Amino acid sequence: MAPHRLDRATARRLAVRAQLLDARRPTDLLAVVDRLTFLQIDPTAAVAPNADLVAWTRLGAAYRPAQLTRALEDERALFEHRAMIRPMTDLRLHLADMAAWPPEPRRRDWLAANDTFRRYVLDRLRDAGPLLSRDVEDRSVVPWPSTGWTNNRNVTQMLEFLAARGEIAIAGRIGRQRTWDLAERVYPAGTPTVPAEEARRARDERLLRSLGVARPLVVGEAGEPAEIEGTSGPWRVDPAALDGAPFAGRTALLSPFDRLVHDRKRALELFDFDYRLEMYVPKAQRRWGYFALPVLHHDRLVGKVDVTADRKGKVLRVDAIHQDVPFTPELTAAVHAELAALASWLDLPESRLP
Repeated sequence: MAPHRLDRATARRLAVRAQLLDARRPTDLLAVVDRLTFLQIDPTAAVAPNADLVAWTRLGAAYRPAQLTRALEDERALFEHRAMIRPMTDLRLHLADMAAWPPEPRRRDWLAANDTFRRYVLDRLRDAGPLLSRDVEDRSVVPWPSTGWTNNRNVTQMLEFLAARGEIAIAGRIGRQRTWDLAERVYPAGTPTVPAEEARRARDERLLRSLGVARPLVVGEAGEPAEIEGTSGPWRVDPAALDGAPFAGRTALLSPFDRLVHDRKRALELFDFDYRLEMYVPKAQRRWGYFALPVLHHDRLVGKVDVTADRKGKVLRVDAIHQDVPFTPELTAAVHAELAALASWLDLPESRLP
């Protein structure tokens, strides 16, 4: 079929609406996770944990982190797997990949060499789970070799590997520490396994729905072909998003891991937005700040806010507001209102502007 021809303003609006960042704010956490397909987990919490910050950006003041914990641990409506929180209804789309893991000979060889260790971990969880990693003895025969932080972290690696294989699962958290249990006690019994290729296509379709427009490298052949003005090469578009509905935007502060900006090349192509997460950049070389939050205003990404939740000082500290385009009085007021809303949600008495 002939590709859809979109101007960049239309493509941006499709992307913003697909990510639930337009004026029609959602009201239900599970519906948000289902639409986004996942919430990424990251240990950095300069403002708030990423999963919570992404949920707040969509749901606003009504969202509380306890809702996410309840959905994961009590209701089992969501599950945590490989640093992503996903709808439990999508588990069927991941089981085939779990069963085929790991694809790399290095990991396969390590698991085979440590099969007695693997069986010990499964028996230990069966008898006493859920457990923290520190409650599991290191009985590895061959240590895990790495030049990074995982070197000789044998219990952690075994638990991660068994979870990737779908033999065990994350049952919950105590603080930031994960508890582990047998998968059969976390995942719903009788969940069907969708064949791998069919599951991949379904995941691609769901991912495209959450993005609105994306490159084929990201979503395969999902959706329909598109060309976007001012860009080169092919795109895919979610045809359901081309409904002609009028667009109404809002102002939002985004996590650096938010999927609207996560693909930095796409953000540059569609939004003319130049961004990088600078927490690993030496302080003297940072342009925007340690954990600068991108600023969305309607269908444009217009700046970054260098902000930190200072729990000890009981203040949301705003060190800088970087304007990619000159802020109008209306836009300045909207950004300040979002900062005040963020401070209130974090239970910080005030926000301190530069």
